[in-house]
Amino acid sequence: MDEIFMLAALTQSRKAMPECLPNPPVGCVIVDAQEIVAQGYTRIPGKHHAEADALQQIQGKAFNLLKMYVTLEPCSFHGRTPSCALAIAEDRRIHEIYVSILDPDPRNNGQGLDILRIAGKTVNVGLCANEVNAFLSQYLRK
Repeated sequence: MDEIFMLAALTQSRKAMPECLPNPPVGCVIVDAQEIVAQGYTRIPGKHHAEADALQQIQGKAFNLLKMYVTLEPCSFHGRTPSCALAIAEDRRIHEIYVSILDPDPRNNGQGLDILRIAGKTVNVGLCANEVNAFLSQYLRK
């Protein structure tokens, strides 16, 4: 099932194009008990990233032990928008995160994952990496 959810996140990432540019087209899904409860993708620059888009959809709803699937490592830094990694770290309902590929941007490059791990989240990296990398690699800052 994990692959199905990551491929659903990849489908979301395709919806971001071309409006999200120059940001990478990231997709995210949030799952409760093997059912997608929220989906998101990166919006126009200055608006929600994929993770924040999905988190907004579950705002105020009672969930426990949610899983998040995101195509690219959540951002660790505050730019035009707040850090997605910090937002996920602060959400006590999200307990496990699947990240397909690391963000090679030097402002990230593993730092988003560190924030999540320090917050006690279970972090899994590499799910559907070939499929996601084939789509996302051309949009990543190296």
